[in-house]
Amino acid sequence: MKNLNIVLVEPQIPQNTGNISRTCAVTGARLHLIRPFGFEINDKQLKRAGLDYWDKLDISYYDSLDDFFSKNQGEYFFFTTKGKKVYSEACYPDNAFLFFGREDKGLDETLLYNNPGRCVRVPMRNELRSLNLSNTVAIAVYEVLRQWDFPDLSREGQLTKYTW
Repeated sequence: MKNLNIVLVEPQIPQNTGNISRTCAVTGARLHLIRPFGFEINDKQLKRAGLDYWDKLDISYYDSLDDFFSKNQGEYFFFTTKGKKVYSEACYPDNAFLFFGREDKGLDETLLYNNPGRCVRVPMRNELRSLNLSNTVAIAVYEVLRQWDFPDLSREGQLTKYTW
């Protein structure tokens, strides 16, 4: 199984982090959370959004970006509305790390400036600010998995009352 890593830098909204945790659980992506958070990890809204998938997560916590970078290696991709490259143009290798910033500020511009070739964006209308964070993460995760031919994921479902 290839490794996909989702990195949330200073997430602020518990429902977004809960939804992202559910996406990670159902796809096998590893979740990395970088402090400070805008909520407590035991927050009822966080657990509610993640539903009963919380115990299915591979999750790590870090005190800062420096702490994260000192403990992890791989290819980094920074999702930002300021990116010059469309997310689907990138080739995501095994052990890719997809970074997403705070809902209210995004990723630090110094980090983006120092990594211009690794900044990617989801196309959207110019006059609007951005997509919801959990939607953007889901788009990104499934693009990577599509490129990898959906390893270890079920490709068909079953009806409950009928048989196909």
